[in-house]
This record gives sequence, C-alpha cells and structure tokens, in this order.
Amino acid sequence: MSTIPESAQLGNHTVIEKDVTIGKNVVIGHHTIILQGTQIGDNVAIGCNCVLGIQPNTNQRMRKISQIDNPLVIESGTRIGHLVSIYSGAQIGKDVFIGDHASIRENVSIGEESVVGRAAIVELNTRIGKSCTIQTLAYVTGDTTLEDHVFIGPCVSMSNDKYMGAQSYSLKGPYIKKGAKIGNNASLLPGVSVGSNTIVGAGSVVTKNMEDNIVVAGIPAKQINS
Repeated sequence: MSTIPESAQLGNHTVIEKDVTIGKNVVIGHHTIILQGTQIGDNVAIGCNCVLGIQPNTNQRMRKISQIDNPLVIESGTRIGHLVSIYSGAQIGKDVFIGDHASIRENVSIGEESVVGRAAIVELNTRIGKSCTIQTLAYVTGDTTLEDHVFIGPCVSMSNDKYMGAQSYSLKGPYIKKGAKIGNNASLLPGVSVGSNTIVGAGSVVTKNMEDNIVVAGIPAKQINS
C-alpha cells in the first residue's frame, strides 16, 4: 500500500506502484510512473513522462548487476524536469535540481543543492557531493567521485574502462576533488584524479593525475600559466 497525502497533486495518468511513500505538497506531472518502493520527500516537484525507481537490466556482455534492494530516495525540495529516468538505489539529496531528459543510474548519490543539467547522464556507483553543477549533455561515467562544489561543463565526457572491454572488468572512473572545474567538451580518462580547485580547460584530454590549484589545458592536458 502506498502513502499519498491529500496535499499531493497528481497529473493525469500518473502510475504509482505499491510501497511508494510520497511527502507533503508533492507535485507529479502527467504520465509519470513511480515504481515500487520509491520514497519521495516533502515539497518535491516531478515533471511529466518521468520513470522513477527503475530496476537495472543487462545482457551477458555487460557488467553483472544484481537486483537492487535499496529504494530510490528523493529528499525534500528537489525539482525534477520532464522525461527524466532515475534508477532504484539512487539517493537524491535536498534541493537538488535535475533537468529534462536526464538519466541517473542505480547506486548513485547526489548531495544537496547540486544541479544535473538537461540530458546529462550519471552512470552507476557514482558519488556526487554538495552544490555540484553538471551541465547539459555531460556524461559522468560509472564508478566516479565528485567532491563538493565541482563544476562539470557541457558535453564533458568521462570513461572508466582502461581496456575498452578487451579484458575482464576493472572499472574506475575519475576522482574530481573539491572545487575543481572541468571546461566544456573536456575528456577524462579512467582513474585520473583532478586536484582541488584545479581548472581543466575546454576541449582538454586529461590522461594523468592533476595537482591541486593549477590550470591545465591541451591534448594531453598540461599545466599552463593562469
């Protein structure tokens, strides 16, 4: 049995499965589907045609993923746009903004007041800190960490598979430290770290670890005068 308070506003043809919890003053748009077990806090707004609480699926060539036992949790004050998909096991903090067409996979955590831009993709097992910005069409690969106040520009791309599927999986995405800024269209290779408050210029390719408090640019990225 799901819990839906009288103050909730549900759009036309909204589907709410069993064991869903919905807080006070929640607004859910038309044709949105809230799947089993999802927990939604107070004052959350969800757009139209979203699917929330998805269980992951794979084929024999993909990473093996078990059924996710933890529900999707969306904390109070969060705003979710239209046509958004969020998987079960994700934890979305307070006052987060998620733009239209974004996709957030299982076992992802997003800290309070962070922004996930339009059509951005956040893959599984990723940790995003507080007050981060991930802009339009950015791709945050699986197994990645963003500390607090990180900025990811439009169309940034990251990878987590050093051998591109040629060997057994040993996946590790980038580790981006507090306050770092990644310019638009930059690419980050598997396992690299970007230091605190470091700036990565637009279009750069980061192939190795970068120190704190520097400016880097180029292919491959190297320190430049700020």
